[in-house]
Amino acid sequence: MNEEIEYRIKRVQAGEIQDYAYIVKEHQRQIFVYCWRLLGSEQEAEEAVQDIFVNAFEKINMYKPTAGFSFWLYKMAYRHCLNLIRRRNLQRKFRTILYTSANMISDSAAQVMERQLFSEPLSRALDQLNAEERNLLVLRIFEEKSFGEIGEIMNKSEGAIKKKYGRTKTKLKKIMEPIEEEQKCVNYKTEIKNKA
Repeated sequence: MNEEIEYRIKRVQAGEIQDYAYIVKEHQRQIFVYCWRLLGSEQEAEEAVQDIFVNAFEKINMYKPTAGFSFWLYKMAYRHCLNLIRRRNLQRKFRTILYTSANMISDSAAQVMERQLFSEPLSRALDQLNAEERNLLVLRIFEEKSFGEIGEIMNKSEGAIKKKYGRTKTKLKKIMEPIEEEQKCVNYKTEIKNKA
C-alpha cells in the first residue's frame, strides 16, 4: 500500500479536496492504459478515465484501506468499462438490425489506427472474447497483476481466477489458430504472385 496515497486520501476525506489532484496524477496513466486495452479505443478510454476519477472522488468517503486504493480504482474501472462494453454491444446489435448490409458499416480512420497499435490478429481475437475474459487477460498479461490481485478486482477467489484464466487462454488460442492459418494462406498467395 502506498502510504503517501493513503495519507492524501485521508486528507481528501477530511475536506482537503486539492489533494485529489495528486491522487489522480499518480493513477491516471495506469487506469488509462487499462481502460484502453479493455475498450480498444483511445477516445473511449480517455472519457472513461474522466468518469472513473469523478466517480471515485464522489465515493472517496466509502473507500476503506483494506486492499489499497489502486485495487479500489481498478474495480471501479472494471465495472465502468464493462458497462461501456455492454452498451456498445447493444448498440452494435441495434445497428446490425437497422443495417442488414455489412458494407454499409465501415471502420473509421481511428479504428484502423487502433487495430494497428494492438496487432490486427490479437485485436480481432480479443474482440471475440466476452468482457470478463478480456478483462482477465488484460489484467494478467498487460497489467501484470497476480491472480490474487485480479480476484480482488473481479470479486472472485484466486482459484476461480486461475481456472478462468486457463480456460480463457485455451479459448484465445483456438480463436487465434484460424487467424494464423489465414495469414499463412495470404502470405503463400503473395509468394505465388511474386514468383509468377
